[in-house]
Amino acid sequence: MNTLKTVQQTFSASFREKGSKFIGYLVPTSSKEHFEHQLDDIKSKYPDATHHCYAWRINPNKIEEFSQDDGEPSGTAGKPILNKLKSYEVVNCGCIVVRYYGGTNLGTSGLIQAYGRSAELCLDKANLSTLIPTQNVEITYPYNQQKEIDQLKNRFDLKELDAEYLEKVTLEMACRSNQTDRFLEALEKLEHSGVTAEPLGNGYVTINNS
Repeated sequence: MNTLKTVQQTFSASFREKGSKFIGYLVPTSSKEHFEHQLDDIKSKYPDATHHCYAWRINPNKIEEFSQDDGEPSGTAGKPILNKLKSYEVVNCGCIVVRYYGGTNLGTSGLIQAYGRSAELCLDKANLSTLIPTQNVEITYPYNQQKEIDQLKNRFDLKELDAEYLEKVTLEMACRSNQTDRFLEALEKLEHSGVTAEPLGNGYVTINNS
């Protein structure tokens, strides 16, 4: 599986092509609804623009994607933006490109290049973080099994998401998806000692790249 990346803040870049001005925004987003809010914000910032074209990709575990030409010829705006997002392997983000028409038609290939370039300028400017797909697991165990659980933490690449210390310890752990089967097998071997495990579904963790 290829390593997916994302952004955690907005990045912007602009340029002119034959009189037309292109202003690109690369924005973090976790859902279609979240993206729509950001799109509305940019539309209100540039209400007199000729076009507001965009593409987004969300859900690292089962990627959904969408593109919109917003009045440009079909396939000349949203798709080249989306293709750049795909080539940089980014997800949970979208790219909006605002165009002010400059009086000279760019033609099909010119539009594809311009919208793709706008997205690429934003992506090149961005600080990309790595997204790791995970399987989240709830583990419950008696206190006398802490040593065994600590050993599993060292053996597998785990991130603790939540913890509760009552009569027993309950941890919610994120395990890399490609390690989950072996992790659950290791937990099964501790069942006789009162350790129980319940898969909670897919998730992901973000690692900031310095």
